Amino acid sequence: MRLVLLGAPGAGKGTQAKKLIERYSIPQISTGDILRKAVADGTPLGKEAKSYMDKGELVPDSVVIGIIRERLKENDCKKGYILDGFPRNVAQAKALDEMLKSLNSPLDFAISIDVSFDELMKRLTGRRTCKGCGQMYNIYFSPPKKEGVCDKCGGELYQRDDDKEETIRKRLEVYEAQTAPVIGYYKEKGILKSVPGTGSIDDIFNKIISILEKRG
Repeated sequence: MRLVLLGAPGAGKGTQAKKLIERYSIPQISTGDILRKAVADGTPLGKEAKSYMDKGELVPDSVVIGIIRERLKENDCKKGYILDGFPRNVAQAKALDEMLKSLNSPLDFAISIDVSFDELMKRLTGRRTCKGCGQMYNIYFSPPKKEGVCDKCGGELYQRDDDKEETIRKRLEVYEAQTAPVIGYYKEKGILKSVPGTGSIDDIFNKIISILEKRG
């Protein structure tokens, strides 16, 4: 089962990916992770990627695709995989398709976890972290018993800089501009399946597996 998992920051992709890994025994392939590994291992493509990263430049799609290609040839991908964080735009989606075509292993599904903008803002800007023990809360969905105080250790709760409204709004706008068109691309190809990203984690997971296993 070869999947691309799509969804905005805060949509719950990471949580669902973990459950899919457990159910199907397939790896989650995060481009960030495999780039870092290729660089650390000093592979030819890793060295090429490092030359761009050292200059603070984006690693070109051709290099990323090459690194993904190498990763997909490993034994743990024989039963399939979940691609997470790639493709980020339509150009990358097309390049990925070409590469998979050359391996004679096209994608089975692109699963989009859909959550409204307002809900994402609450999920992300509502996060609070304990300075003492690191326990996480959300002021909208799972608030502490006493405002600003950790239930576990009594530590002070704070909002991380990257959870502030301005930062989150910018991240969501970038996603909308760059990655949302990928959803349209996979829809046109007929492999997109959309799942509402609201309700319990298990509810969302059950909706995903009912799509995947309808295929027989």
